[in-house]
Amino acid sequence: MPRIGDRIQETDWKKENPAPVIECTEQVKVEPAFEVKVSLGKEIAHLNTTEHHIAWISLYEKYIHAVGGYEFAAHGESTEGPNLGSVYFHHEVTAHLKIMKTGTLHTVAYCNLHGLWESFKDIHAV
Repeated sequence: MPRIGDRIQETDWKKENPAPVIECTEQVKVEPAFEVKVSLGKEIAHLNTTEHHIAWISLYEKYIHAVGGYEFAAHGESTEGPNLGSVYFHHEVTAHLKIMKTGTLHTVAYCNLHGLWESFKDIHAV
């Protein structure tokens, strides 16, 4: 039987729009907070409709300790019907982190049609 890890997709975010992108500096001073942005559709916009959307993004550190989870609940739903709502969430989050040593950030995003997608970025403490 396939394991959940076998179902997580990884690809170049320039070719696939469900692939999350971690943006931050790679060289970070120990202790002061720095900004980390995770988004989808950096070069190819991902749909954000009631029928096809990013439901959540999770951010983890090197040993898969949870850093943050971000759920997106507004995809144009409305009592008048799908895609008739007044609010659409933009699937992008910004977090401010502090690190104590070199490590790796991992992110996983869930597209309601295409499943789980991951990416990672090494962060070097200086």
